[in-house]
Amino acid sequence: MQKLLNVVKNLRKQVHAIILPLILFFAVSLFATPAFATSVFELPNLTPDTWVVDEGEVISRTSEGKISTAFADLAKQTGNEVRFVTVHRLDYGETPETFAKELLDKWFPDKEAQANQTIMMIDTVSNGIAIITGDKVKPLMSDDTAKSVAFETFLAPLRDGNKYNQAFLDASNRLVAVLSGQPDPGPPAIVEDVQVEGTFKDAEETEKERSNSTAWVIGLLIAATVIPMATYYIYLVNQPSSDS
Repeated sequence: MQKLLNVVKNLRKQVHAIILPLILFFAVSLFATPAFATSVFELPNLTPDTWVVDEGEVISRTSEGKISTAFADLAKQTGNEVRFVTVHRLDYGETPETFAKELLDKWFPDKEAQANQTIMMIDTVSNGIAIITGDKVKPLMSDDTAKSVAFETFLAPLRDGNKYNQAFLDASNRLVAVLSGQPDPGPPAIVEDVQVEGTFKDAEETEKERSNSTAWVIGLLIAATVIPMATYYIYLVNQPSSDS
C-alpha cells in the first residue's frame, strides 16, 4: 500500500509539473497583456524630423528611411505633413480613431497647426487602423480617399501575410502622390480569391478566445486533482478482497 501511495504522489508531482507552467502561461496571457498597452501620453513629443513613430516595431529601418525621406520632401514642396504611427496594443476602451485624434491634439494643439496634417496609425495586435486629416488637406484628399488609403491600399498587403513594410510603403507612395496634387493612383487591384474574412479579429472573436483559454485553465486544474485520485480508486477496485 505504501508503495502505491508513493506511486500516486509521484504521479501527482508529474502532473503538477506539466500543468502549473501551462496555468501560469494562460494567466499571463489573460491578465498581464493590458500592461503592454500604449497610451497617447507615452508616445514621444514630436520633433521636426520625426515622420514615423514605430512603437509596434513592425517597420524595418530601410522602409522607415524611405518613408521619412518621402514625407520630408513632401513637406518641403507642399507644406503638407504626414506621420505614420504604430503601437502594439491600445488601452482598454480606446479605438484607433480616438487615439489618432488625441495624438493630433497632443502634437498640434491648435487648429491652425493641425490644418495641413495627416496622421495614420495602426495597432499591431488587432490591425485596427485610423487616418485623420486637417482642414487644408481635405481639398486635396477627401475623407473617402483617405479611408481608401488606410483600408484598401494599406490593408491589402496585411491580408497577404502581414507585410507591414509593403503596406506602409504603398500607403506612403499614394499619400505623397495625392497630397502633391498628382493623379490618385487608387487602391491596388484586389484578387477575388483572397479570403478577407478571418484575417482580423473582432471583439467577439477575442472574447471567445479568452473564454476558451479560461475553460482550458479550469479543465487543467480539475485534471491535476482528479487524475491521481482516479488512479488510486481504480487500483483499489482491482485489488483482491481480503476475505478471499
